[in-house]
Amino acid sequence: MTQATLFALDGAGLPQHVAGCDEAGRGPWAGPVVAAAVVLDPARPIAGLADSKQLSARRREQLAAQIRANSLGWSVAQSSVEEIDRLNILQATLLAMQRAVAGLRCPIDLLLVDGNQRPQVPMPCQAVVGGDALHPQISAASILAKVWRDRLMADLARQYPGYGFERHSGYGTAAHRAALLTLGPCAAHRRSFAPIRRLLAASR
Repeated sequence: MTQATLFALDGAGLPQHVAGCDEAGRGPWAGPVVAAAVVLDPARPIAGLADSKQLSARRREQLAAQIRANSLGWSVAQSSVEEIDRLNILQATLLAMQRAVAGLRCPIDLLLVDGNQRPQVPMPCQAVVGGDALHPQISAASILAKVWRDRLMADLARQYPGYGFERHSGYGTAAHRAALLTLGPCAAHRRSFAPIRRLLAASR
């Protein structure tokens, strides 16, 4: 199925079991990258699904609970910091997506993935740029991945205090940069990312 064919279909023309897949955490300097896959139930629609970045944290939490309760299937998986540093962030993201899709326990006729890269999966797969704002299945996956990763980063904040992971989720904010200059990198930091690599090189 080509991208042009996919966009020519309306909701009624899509296969019956369509999964959406998206990730959270490609850009941060620390923490894992998380992917989610969701198969929505047409009989139990969820109002308000949208790109997770357009929603408040409270609204994401509310929708995530509905997604887990009302979907035909959902799965969340991750690639570790070590895998990110070994494989690179793109390949680690695709690996997390593969794991999330493999975790689904319901039939999948078509997988819709946000972005322009497709993971290696055993079913037809379509990459959709901006898909988290176009397809509710991808929106749902975006929300689950973001909520799950934010909770992981809050856990890392307790394990590695002082970096502010609970506030910026590992992104390269001014506060995060200042903490790195004071504390140096911890085990949760991605050493293959240029800001961390430069800091480590300067400390030698």
